[in-house]
Formats: sequence, structure tokens, C-alpha cells
Amino acid sequence: MGSALDMGLRSVILRKLAEAGFSEIRENYGLKMVEIDVLYYLSTCPQGDTPTGIYQYLHLNKGHISQAVDGLWRKEYLQAQPDPEDRRSIHYRVTAKAVPVLEDIRCARQRLAQTMFRGLSPEALHQYRTITYTIYRNLTEGCGADSALELSPGAEQEARRSTMENKYSQITPYIQNLSSISRQNNKIVPEMYQKYSVKRGLRDENGNGVVTGLTEISEIVSKVKDEQGNAHPCEGQLYYRGVNVRELVSGFLKDDRFGFEETVYLLLFSRLPNDGELEMFRNTINDYRTLPPSFVRDMILKAPSRDGMNSLSRSVLALYSYDDNPDDISQENVLRQCLQLISMFPLLAVYGYQAYNHYHLNRTLYIRNPAPELSTAENILRMLRKNGKFTHLEAKVLDLALVLHAEHGGGNNSSFTTHVVSSSGTDTYSAIAAALGSLKGPRHGGANIKVVQMLDDLRKHANIHDEGSIRDYLVKVLDKEAFDRSGLIYGMGHAVYSISDPRADILKSCARDLSAEKGCQEDFAMYETVARLATEIIAEKRKIYKGVSPNVDFYSGMVYRMLKLPEELFTPIFAVSRVAGWSAHRIEELQNNGKIIRPAYINVKPKKPYIPLADR
Repeated sequence: MGSALDMGLRSVILRKLAEAGFSEIRENYGLKMVEIDVLYYLSTCPQGDTPTGIYQYLHLNKGHISQAVDGLWRKEYLQAQPDPEDRRSIHYRVTAKAVPVLEDIRCARQRLAQTMFRGLSPEALHQYRTITYTIYRNLTEGCGADSALELSPGAEQEARRSTMENKYSQITPYIQNLSSISRQNNKIVPEMYQKYSVKRGLRDENGNGVVTGLTEISEIVSKVKDEQGNAHPCEGQLYYRGVNVRELVSGFLKDDRFGFEETVYLLLFSRLPNDGELEMFRNTINDYRTLPPSFVRDMILKAPSRDGMNSLSRSVLALYSYDDNPDDISQENVLRQCLQLISMFPLLAVYGYQAYNHYHLNRTLYIRNPAPELSTAENILRMLRKNGKFTHLEAKVLDLALVLHAEHGGGNNSSFTTHVVSSSGTDTYSAIAAALGSLKGPRHGGANIKVVQMLDDLRKHANIHDEGSIRDYLVKVLDKEAFDRSGLIYGMGHAVYSISDPRADILKSCARDLSAEKGCQEDFAMYETVARLATEIIAEKRKIYKGVSPNVDFYSGMVYRMLKLPEELFTPIFAVSRVAGWSAHRIEELQNNGKIIRPAYINVKPKKPYIPLADR
């Protein structure tokens, strides 16, 4: 008991050690630790608080709190106004000037938490919170009212909540034990797939996809056959409804117009629109680009998600309730639903992010309506940015990215998911939500996030002006000694393309132009160097049956970063584009009126007798 008491009394020492994690912030901004505590607390209070409220929550010296508030106010990190309930008290709220400071404080707190609780399981953290709160209550009840600190109602509720935090998500010892039982009883090993001639992942030994259907929507060409019928790698080509994407892009770029809406028309109706048809289609998209009354408030703002794809999926499923004919799978009704979803996705994605940005990061909330005269790409930038402004080149590059991500064959995971779920006869909202769930997976969407994170890590650990230093870093990545230690150089290689990914080739050219406008030529040069060296290193160190080249994720991450799109929106923007392809695949599956997709599985579990409960 004595040693436990000594440890408890050392909490002041622990506090001093923890304060070292904020030394850089204190030096850079000239802040005292008490000022950091007060500023962070007030950032969690949308309505602000009074010095008395700050004291009741933080339990710091009243004089120190008064000095901290005054200092923060003089630095213009706080604004003061009379308390609405008591005009004699002053209410303090965080100003916009404090946002950079708070971002640094949050990062420091996150690093500190990772350091303090390293090696502790979720169960141990739950016990820590419970024990800490119990000790506090014991002291406040045992020392008497005169010497004990009294929690304010809000602070006590927060303290109680902290002991219950994540109970819904908690992995208990019982769950861990059940998981262990499950693992022990899974006897399927990789060698069994060869034994039973099962194409795991629906791919053969060369990585080629197993043919499961027919489509007219898009085609990927990565090989050509010679006169003897032997296949040889070639420059990658992508076709939308028989039209080469390189030619499609060249056409609208030459005319200096936006191409996403034209691409959607092509994917849905299998032909290019003329001027009149394209104008009418754009007007239809713009007319549908609105959400049901109170949808933003009730479905997006009231329960903001930390994950943009989760927010998108939930919103799509919620739209079912606003549709008078949600289960009607006639072609006309499904087409109407698909056009509405294609139109609404930019709003759902951007508003979902703005809700996250406000409620989880305590930043200003901006909800801006789309402008009917603008293209999809222009509206995304308009709704996302604080001032709603963008350059013509920025909008053109984003539009190009949307075109290049709109479709990529029926064999990709999310499009195949759309076919599988649609074949059951379910509604459009469920089918598109299932596709979103597929794209959310890190093996499908999100690769461009890994690219920018990897290259951010390269900047920290290598000299980007020295090819030798860059090469050494990439070798370490491939050897699982750097970055996330996965052994993957993200953005390199593709399941189908070998010599080149046409989408990467096209996007690279526009990325070069955008880097010049943004003054990011050094970054672009680094990307080019990494692409060249990574190709050589992978060829040297890995046994590969086909060539390796940069894929579209390699340059899209760079483009999104230059456009100042937040990483939380990278995959949702992918979905904004790909919903066009999913819609085309859903309509095609329903038009063909095929059977429900139901593949076969081979059971390899030996038979065993049933044992009565009393004998187990």
C-alpha cells in the first residue's frame, strides 16, 4: 500500500515530465503551460466559458487562470464578451488566430498520449481511467469539503464519461479469448488453394483476373498478341464504352472545357453526346444537385463521422427514406436514382468533411450551396474552400482526375460488388452503399493517401536533392525498414498494367502544369525521381512477371495535395467520380436480367459427431 501511495503522490512529477512535450510550443508562441491548458480547454467549448468555469474544470490556481486568460486575450487568441446568463461575468472564446497554435497543441497531445500509454492495451487504458477516477472520488470524499476540489456538474459528467469511454468499442478479455478460439480452429492454409485448384482472389497464378462476366462499359488493355498468339506487355490503354480515354481527354482539353459530365453521359448511355444533349444533361445534373429539406442538419451535422466514407455510406442509405419508390428496379427509376446520386455525391462528401472539420477539429463550419452554372469539379472546390475561390487550372485538373477515376473495368472490387449486390434485386441505395464499403477498404481506395504520407516521410529521412539518398530510402521501404514497414513502395505497379498506366501518364502532364502555378516544381521533380528510381529498384530486388510503372494513385495524391484537398477527402473524392461507373454497372446488370451471382466454395472441414452439452 505504501509504494502505491508514493506512486500516486508522484503525479506532480509525472506532470512535469509530460510538460516537456510542449516545450517547443511554449518557445515558439511564448506561452506558459497554464495558458496552453486554458486555450485547449476553451477550444473544446463551442460557446466558450468564464474564468470560474475554467477553474471548475481544470482545477488550477484561480490567480494563474486569471493571468492566463489575460495573456491569451492580449495575444488575440481569445475574444471576450459578457456572459449571456450573467452580464457581470466575461465569456471567453477562441479566435481564428489561435487555430495554428491549437493544431500544434493537438499534435503534441497526440504524441504525448502515444508515448505515455505505449504498450498498454485498451483494457489496461480502461482500467487506468477507472482507477484514476476512483482515487479522485476517494480523496474528495475523504478529505472533507474544505480541502477537496469539487467537480463542476459538467466536469464530473466528463470524468464519469471517461471511465465509460469506448465501452462500446472495448475489446474485453472474453472477446480476446473467443478470438483466440476462432483462430485456433481455422485450419485453412495457403497450400490448400493449390491443392483444390481454387483461384484465390479470383486471380490465376500470373495475377490475371478470372473471367466472371461480360461488359460493354470499359476495357483495360495491357498486352498485345503477336502472329503466333503470344501475349506481350504494351503501353496501357483504357477504353470507356469503346472510346480511348486518351482521345476522350484530348478532346475536351483541346476545347478547354470540363469533361466529367460528358464522361458520365458516355458511361451511362454508351455514346458521346452532341452539344444539345450535353447541355440538357448538364442541366439535369444541376437540377438534381440538391439534398432533401433538413437532410444536412438531420443526417450529416447531427452525427458527424470521423471517416468520410462512413459518412457517405450512411447518407446514401438515409436517402432511401426520402425516396417514394426506393425499391422499384425498373430501368427508368434506377436511372433516375443513379443520376440523383451522381449529382448529390459532391455535396454528401464535402458536407460530411465540413461536419467532421467543425465538430471533431473545432474549426469553423462552412456549408455553401452549389452553383448551378458551375461544373462538378468547380462546385467541389467552391463548397470546400473558405472563400469559395479557385483558379481555372485547379478546376480543370480536378475535373481530369474525376474523369480518370470514373470507371476501370467490371473486375475491380467495388464494381464487382455492385454487380453482385445488384444481381440480388436489391435497391439502388443498398447497392451503392455496398460499393462504398468496398472502396473504403485500404486495399482498394486510399492508396494515394499512402503515397503522400510515404513521400512526406521521405522528406524527413532523406535528402530529396540527392538521388543516392532517395534510392537508399526506397530500398529501406522495400526491405520493410522504413515508413510503415509493409515492404510496399506505394503508387508503383498495378494488377493489370505493366509498362504504363494511361491514367498516370495523363495526370502527370497536368500535375506538371499545376506544380508550376503553385510553385511546387521541386515537389514534382522529387516525384519524377522517385518514380524512376522505384521502377529500377523493384525490378532489381523483386521477382516480377511483368513490368512496374507509376499508377494513377502516385500522381493523384500529389495533385490533391497541391489543390489543398484534405487527406480525409481523398477517398470520398474517388467515390464522387466512381459512382458514375458503379451506376453504369448496376444498370448493365439489371438490363441483362441475369441470375443472382452465387460462386461455389469447397468445404474442407472434416465431419465430426454432435456431442451432447453434458458431455462436452
